[in-house]
Amino acid sequence: MKSRIMMIVFILVLGSILTAALVAVASYTTPIIQRNEALETRKSILEALEIPFGEDDIEEVFAGNVQEKKADSIPYYAARSGDIAFAYAGPGLWGPIEGIIAVGPGFETLTGITIIRQEETPGLGSRIGEPAYLDQFKARRFADGLRLVAPGRSQADNEIDSITGATLSANAFIEILNDALAQKVPVIQQGELQ
Repeated sequence: MKSRIMMIVFILVLGSILTAALVAVASYTTPIIQRNEALETRKSILEALEIPFGEDDIEEVFAGNVQEKKADSIPYYAARSGDIAFAYAGPGLWGPIEGIIAVGPGFETLTGITIIRQEETPGLGSRIGEPAYLDQFKARRFADGLRLVAPGRSQADNEIDSITGATLSANAFIEILNDALAQKVPVIQQGELQ
């Protein structure tokens, strides 16, 4: 009986020590993680707005070229060029897709898109994050919605080539973008007019 009590006491003491260690590590690393996430977001905003920067001067370049604003509780980022960037997020095929969209001053064309997080299939759906795929969104008109077409078939100014073998991921991505553009652009445009 005494050995069981000692074992229970030992487990409780060890559990308490390990719990305290985990809490200490979490309280130490949480601000670092938050700072890194904010830095990654700013980097993505600069990339979407096509503002050149170096890895060591992201904060300085961001502060000198981008103004953080809010329209009806939607945060967005205005560049000196007049371009506007804002965050998008939604469900991809296998997990959430999050990133930044940038639109031109006239709120008619895309100027850049970045992906911060995605969980699509490596080598297939994850190709939505490749620069070659994202570059085809530049200068596309989005008023009538972006449209996905078969690879190599895009002709209209709102058509995007799909990715062979990853049509479902590409469809999910286009749907996320269309939803974000339809919901946020009118609100941001109204905010810029005020």
